[in-house]
Amino acid sequence: GFTNIFKKVFQLVNLDQLEARFAAGDKVDPMAMAEKGLIKYPERPVKLLGRGAVEKSLQVEVTKASQAAVKAIESAGGSVTVTGK
Repeated sequence: GFTNIFKKVFQLVNLDQLEARFAAGDKVDPMAMAEKGLIKYPERPVKLLGRGAVEKSLQVEVTKASQAAVKAIESAGGSVTVTGK
């Protein structure tokens, strides 16, 4: 078989996980997610998905994010920065 050596493997994080582990106003980046046990490797790409709901204002920084996740965080008063590395 063929193995694509250029394939990006994302660590997936959902909104309900952010809601449970972070307080309002927190800066949520890969390092903070690793400290809270959401992801294992802070240097690898992270994708934010829209499962669940967020009611806190969070400043989120991820490699990729779904449109539903961005909309949910912005409607709660937070912001999403997509680095796209």
